[in-house]
Amino acid sequence: MNVHELHPVPGSTKKRKRVGRGIAAGQGKTAGRGQKGQFSRSGASLPAGFEGGQMPLIQRLPKRRGFVNHWRTRFEIVNVSKLNRFEAGATVDSLALAEAGVIKHPEWPLRILGAGVLRVKLDVKATYVTGAARKQIEELGGTVDILPMPGSSEAEGVETAE
Repeated sequence: MNVHELHPVPGSTKKRKRVGRGIAAGQGKTAGRGQKGQFSRSGASLPAGFEGGQMPLIQRLPKRRGFVNHWRTRFEIVNVSKLNRFEAGATVDSLALAEAGVIKHPEWPLRILGAGVLRVKLDVKATYVTGAARKQIEELGGTVDILPMPGSSEAEGVETAE
């Protein structure tokens, strides 16, 4: 199918009503606007939500305070103590954590925190690793690979705040 072959469904479009073209046109004289008043004249409009002077619904409803950033980057956060369920020498990344049921969204960036005690040598691949987590992983002989943020071309680096 090509663009020139597309047609609206029969009955889904109607011809525009031509108003103000004389009495015989069916919508002549007042052109469906009634007699006098604000809306019989050109340029008539009211603000969105105006209810004739009554307190508008938008002002009657309780207010929701605060701010929600819908464009924030969400992270999957995992403490090193949760990594003890893997066998020694295993490679731990988002997919491995999702298969083990530790995280729900393997497509989100992974952040490894240093809470708890790690007892297993692992090779960890994550977007962010705190300094304490890196220290625990490397003390046991494991490695830490920092992955780039999804949608970015280079690695971000290591978090040192703990």
